[in-house]
Amino acid sequence: MDGYFGSYALVAVLFAIGAAVFAGALLANRLVSPSRPTAEKLLTYECGVDPVGEGWAQSQIRYYVFTYLYVVFAVDAVFLFPWATVFAAPGFGMTTLVEMFVFLAFIALGILYAWRKRVLAWT
Repeated sequence: MDGYFGSYALVAVLFAIGAAVFAGALLANRLVSPSRPTAEKLLTYECGVDPVGEGWAQSQIRYYVFTYLYVVFAVDAVFLFPWATVFAAPGFGMTTLVEMFVFLAFIALGILYAWRKRVLAWT
């Protein structure tokens, strides 16, 4: 396993071993687990409550707004971490600082708009 292709062969062998262990675990589960389906066992189970009514339920739109705001903040955090690493590099300090303040101003403007429209109120 020396040479250029030796490391690829090692990865392939480890992948094959992992696939064999996974397939063996699935096979052992299939062989050992009991299977006696009844009508009661085949019912839909949700949190210990018997299913009643239709499977479709309507939710309020404001929960989607909170989800959207979470996504905006998550994207904001994704942009802040690389900015913090580039900010210390020579030659990028002032440029990245201005760009980040413009980005944060857009985020703050969106939050201000949501606050003025009373989207962030729970009642």
